[in-house]
Amino acid sequence: MNDVEELKVFAAVHARAQRIPARIRRRVVSQVDHDGDGPGSWVGEWSAAARAAAAGGAPLLAARLFTMARFPYVDGPARQSALEGAGREFDQWRAASGADLQELTLELPEGAVRCWASGLAERGGPLVVLMGGIVSTKEQWAPTLLRMRRFGVIGVAAEMPRAGVNPVPYDAKSWRMVSALLDALDATVDTARTYAMMMSFSGHLALRCALDDPRISGIVTVGAPVRGVFADSDWQRRLPRVTLDTLAHLIGTTPDEVGPHLRDRALAPGQLEDLDIPLSYVASRRDEIIPAGDIQLLKRHVRQLDLVEHDDVHASPRHVGLTGPWLLRSLLRMHGSRSPRTAALGAAVSALRAGHRLADLARRPAADADTNGGS
Repeated sequence: MNDVEELKVFAAVHARAQRIPARIRRRVVSQVDHDGDGPGSWVGEWSAAARAAAAGGAPLLAARLFTMARFPYVDGPARQSALEGAGREFDQWRAASGADLQELTLELPEGAVRCWASGLAERGGPLVVLMGGIVSTKEQWAPTLLRMRRFGVIGVAAEMPRAGVNPVPYDAKSWRMVSALLDALDATVDTARTYAMMMSFSGHLALRCALDDPRISGIVTVGAPVRGVFADSDWQRRLPRVTLDTLAHLIGTTPDEVGPHLRDRALAPGQLEDLDIPLSYVASRRDEIIPAGDIQLLKRHVRQLDLVEHDDVHASPRHVGLTGPWLLRSLLRMHGSRSPRTAALGAAVSALRAGHRLADLARRPAADADTNGGS
């Protein structure tokens, strides 16, 4: 059973990323006081809000609220029902809106992986594999594909191994799933130049895959673990409980036994030096999941690193409005895309960055601002 207060903290990040109105989030979490079932429970209150949104004719909002109800992972019938509700409402929204999203089922060696895709019938644009972290579902990210389509991006949204409905095991070889996805897509779309927009722990899979698969031509990510989470047992003991429990769930072990299962996933400095593609990375200076040492490793060993650092916690929730446009601009730059719309995006990102720098400085003590003013 999860710590409710910790869930409420993480809810702010994930609700904001899904564009759930803050007033709804605040109302729901104020009614939560336990993590069991029924009224007052995490899954119960978020599910009730989801049903109300569905009844009010807002299926996409309902899907997002059901996704929050199953957060951080399915641990019983109530969260399983919420996961199914999210899929049902999302599909209803897709059908009603005519969204350019196609459901794909890709047969991989470890099982059938369900994805959402956009633009597969077209040619010429960059192909992006989009994936969230250990607590994300593909429905959370699929609407991002529609926003990227405006810039000619062809995209496939999938889930991390063992997250959502993905049956692929989460182990030291999970990075091979990315290559297997591209193999399965090869008959449909040109995968020769693929870009990975993969967040948090899936970003680690992208980094490892890129060392072996030349089709990965660039990576854009937020808060991807590199070494410390996997190799540093002291840091592992300081991880948020919800993170540790979710990792244990994905791996299929107990929280106390997570460490040994992670050890051989750590990336070595030599591997980072072998990375011969561009990496755009959003880091958080107060990240409670990714140690600062990981960012220093990237700075020292990745040759083509474009790094943005925010004065924020994991996933930089206060900077969500900047992160998406910055990642998309970075991806388009990697691909060499040039258009008036791309140029306008670049100008918008520059303005957003300037605004966030000023906001970060305003939040810091003056002395700290004098020594750490850049990002």
